[in-house]
Amino acid sequence: MLSPAERRAKINAVVRVSAGNFLEMYDFIIYGYYAYPYISRTFFPADNEFASLMAALIAYGAGFLVRPIGAVVIGAYMDRKGRRKGLILSLSLMAVGTASIALTPGYAQIGAFAPIIIVIGRLVQGFSSGVEIGGCSVYLAEIATPGNRGFYCAWQSGSQQVAVMLSAALGVALTSVLLPEQMASWGWRVPLLIGCLIIPVVFWLRRSLQETEAFLSSRPVETTREVLRLLSENWRLVGVGVMMSILTTTTFYLITVYTPTFGSQALHLDPLSSMIVTLCVGLSNFIWLPIGGAISDRIGRRPLLFIIPMVALVTAYPLMSWLVVAPTFGKLLAVELWFSFIFGTYNGPMIPLLAEMMPPRVRTAAFSLAFVTATAIFGGFTPAVSTFLIEATGNKAAPALWLSLAAAISLSGAILARRVSPYAGLQTAMA
Repeated sequence: MLSPAERRAKINAVVRVSAGNFLEMYDFIIYGYYAYPYISRTFFPADNEFASLMAALIAYGAGFLVRPIGAVVIGAYMDRKGRRKGLILSLSLMAVGTASIALTPGYAQIGAFAPIIIVIGRLVQGFSSGVEIGGCSVYLAEIATPGNRGFYCAWQSGSQQVAVMLSAALGVALTSVLLPEQMASWGWRVPLLIGCLIIPVVFWLRRSLQETEAFLSSRPVETTREVLRLLSENWRLVGVGVMMSILTTTTFYLITVYTPTFGSQALHLDPLSSMIVTLCVGLSNFIWLPIGGAISDRIGRRPLLFIIPMVALVTAYPLMSWLVVAPTFGKLLAVELWFSFIFGTYNGPMIPLLAEMMPPRVRTAAFSLAFVTATAIFGGFTPAVSTFLIEATGNKAAPALWLSLAAAISLSGAILARRVSPYAGLQTAMA
């Protein structure tokens, strides 16, 4: 049992490490929210709306392609120098990418330099984010009290839901107060500028982080070459980790980043309704994540990792089809909240399991590489793929097919996990 002082110290550590994860997700979500029509028209003008939107979403997805590089490079640094130093480094790079996107003039002012700067900013953000989720999750796993690792790790994703709610609330407020011309001219930049103002606060919080006891008592790797060698030796673990992470990343980006675009472009609902749905989804995620983590602390990780993907496979397409036949605010909210339940109760056990599976000496690099590779392959491109599938098939329920494929892959990963790691699904000690 923790003393009151120890409990306060644990809570402070969770808040400080999760703050950067909040900022990273806030920046990524804001871009996705305003991809249509503001960012696409401001930076990627084209002859038709679909081409303009696809250019903006591909630029969004480009940030995910460099995440695996950031996972290896900064993850190796974190496994060599410590969790605290790596988390501060990733935050510094994230700040550069955020500012570049917030302050870049539009195509009408500087021509082709505008989309080039935006893409570079997205690449810098993606590189830094490559280790942000993994570094935060590993830190929380290593400071967790015995028998509560799932609950502790849930606050990594929980901080992202605060970002979802804040960004959605800002979207609701701006859409309600500003005229459409004002939103198109400058209003969509306001949330990005707010993100820039949050950066110094997050720096202050992270600088006071203490290094984890697990890292201080370990024998860290000495060179990046050694990290690469250990990663190559454990490629099966990383591969299975990728498969397990795909459902989490795909569901998250489908129900948060893509919702405003899906609601307004595909379903023709008003932007305010889509933003309110996204706000409710963030709150729902925030509730289900710690519940999923806590349940896995009691019954183990494996049951939920089998059951939830099967639930997604059975329900995703029928529910989406029901929604698109006659779209309403209430139906969109109901479907998104169901997907939120799937996300929270799957992510809750998946994150701690991923940390438990990985070799201690390259825990951060291996965890980050697995998770961000799944994001790069599936999650980050979910808005672009969903938009393309609807355009190519004429079926507005087509994004559910993408989600179903993700569920099938993650179910396969959960089955393979026990074969590649004797610790998969067990609450092992963090060495």
